[in-house]
Amino acid sequence: MNHNGFKFFVVAVLGAFLWALPGLVLAQHEGHGDAAAPHAEQEQKGFNASEVIFSHIMDAHEFHLFEYHGADGKEHHVTIPLPVILYSPSKGVSVFMSSAFHHGEEEAHGYRMEGETIVAVDGSTVYDFSLTRNVVQMFIALIVLLWIMLSVAGKYKTTKDKAPSGLQNAIEPVITFVRDEVARPNLGKKADRYLPYLLTVFFFILVNNIFGLIPAAANVTGNIAFTLVMAVISFFVILFSTNRHFWAHIFNPPVPGFVKPILAPVELLGVFTKPFALMIRLFANMMAGHIIIICLISLIFIFSGINKGVGIGFSPVSIAFAVFIYLIEVLVAFIQAFIFTNLTAVFIGQSFEGEHHAEEGHH
Repeated sequence: MNHNGFKFFVVAVLGAFLWALPGLVLAQHEGHGDAAAPHAEQEQKGFNASEVIFSHIMDAHEFHLFEYHGADGKEHHVTIPLPVILYSPSKGVSVFMSSAFHHGEEEAHGYRMEGETIVAVDGSTVYDFSLTRNVVQMFIALIVLLWIMLSVAGKYKTTKDKAPSGLQNAIEPVITFVRDEVARPNLGKKADRYLPYLLTVFFFILVNNIFGLIPAAANVTGNIAFTLVMAVISFFVILFSTNRHFWAHIFNPPVPGFVKPILAPVELLGVFTKPFALMIRLFANMMAGHIIIICLISLIFIFSGINKGVGIGFSPVSIAFAVFIYLIEVLVAFIQAFIFTNLTAVFIGQSFEGEHHAEEGHH
């Protein structure tokens, strides 16, 4: 809790600082090719911390690796472009690579980029089905997860009477832990029914958390859309697990009659706040850690812009703290996957908790 509180405090201070500099934030969201702000671009010749931070935590149509100044004096970007798939009622389907936009500086096929949003030059409606870096990375994580699980499953079939080894030896304790420490304590005799879902949630979040720690990769679990979908899926699993005892407790809580009209809406609201808590917890923790690391590294360039000697002298301190937070984030990647899975199991168990009480009453 102390670590999470510290992260939220740093993010809050950073957010207030960035929003106090509207020129910086506007430059990030409007893109490099915004003709309406040439004066702002001229002033921002130094290191733009907000641009680096937002470009890392937000989705994009390419994987940005690094940039350098060439012999021609121009800035060159090294990126991995991704497919752009657009549909417009007037133009039909258009498929091309994001490199055609030249980082938002040029138009392509009658479209242009405003920040990371693609719009039609003629102002017509555009439906974007592009494979952004978050989507591509989720597919990669899914492929890696399937490969790991299918390899482990295949090894179980061929080595039934042998001791586990390799990936099997690494994955089996985790599966056993989720079964014995998450599913069975919270779900009782129904644990085996929900175990496949809980394992899928745990490993999918874990793999995406770890992938997000790779430099130049996308922070998928730090995207609110990802955590929203995960929370909505858990929400429906919880709803489909409810019974009449659960809803009787919601609409007819065991309290004095004059309190029921007050408590019933609160209990009903709690049905929706549970998945909301799952969504915000994972999103905030994974995003905060990445922002702190980027801020620590950015301090080197900010101080160098003031004085090169100060920047060089502060570099070891900044790097040491960044490495320390990075190692903590590796631990947080596992912890947040566990917390999301454990809370999901707790909420599912609460959805049929009344059934257990009814059975105990009959006994």
